Amino acid sequence: MKPPWVEALLCKLEETVQGLDKAGIAEWVELFRQPHRLLYLNFLAGVVRGFGIAVGFTVVGAIFILFLGYIARLNLPIIGEFIADIARIVQFEMRGL
Repeated sequence: MKPPWVEALLCKLEETVQGLDKAGIAEWVELFRQPHRLLYLNFLAGVVRGFGIAVGFTVVGAIFILFLGYIARLNLPIIGEFIADIARIVQFEMRGL
């Protein structure tokens, strides 16, 4: 017959093993044993993240430009002058190329 503290210890150990199994620790250990696969997955994640940033910036930039165009059409004095200055700078730079 086992003492009660051994039974409690075995129960806690079983819970820990089940928790590690649910967390996928074995998969992580296997991934770290294959450094080439780990590098490939990290590279792929970086490429996808960079693509997402580029697409997101493009969408936000386009919305911002549309918003500026809308404001320019309202002919607000201060904002209209600011946008006109930006347009002049862009035209000047385009002629320089």
